[in-house]
Amino acid sequence: MKILFLHGWQSVPGGLKPTYLTSHGHEVINPGLDDENFERAVVTAQAEFDRHRPDVVVGSSRGGAVAMNLAIGDTPLVLLCPAWRHWGTATTVPPGTRILHSPLDEIIPFADSKALLRNSCLPPDALIETGSDHRLADPEPLARMLEACEQTSGSRQAS
Repeated sequence: MKILFLHGWQSVPGGLKPTYLTSHGHEVINPGLDDENFERAVVTAQAEFDRHRPDVVVGSSRGGAVAMNLAIGDTPLVLLCPAWRHWGTATTVPPGTRILHSPLDEIIPFADSKALLRNSCLPPDALIETGSDHRLADPEPLARMLEACEQTSGSRQAS
């Protein structure tokens, strides 16, 4: 599976989460996104999406907001603690989106993901409670991220 992974603010390509996905046999496109200019980050991500046509787009924190502001058609989203209230204009996500978030997140309130779920009319199981902080870097949330990518992509290919 080909995954476009969009990192968070002040993060860099090649971090733990995209490396984890790669180690499980997936092709991961992980561009560097501009930290200072959100629109430039969206332009970069859109260019990578258009060039590679991934099966899934994963966005972590600010990268989740970037992902929400892309023109991706029916490509599934997996959002990790999405910072959509801080950046961009999108307030909903398409059907089939999965959101992973820790109720103990100290940076992006868990309530933001609950609101996104409601705004988007997603079923309750689209919000996956996992992890013990914002990073979602422990074994359990990493496994849940991988599972969400594989299930989301699989359901798209089956339809």
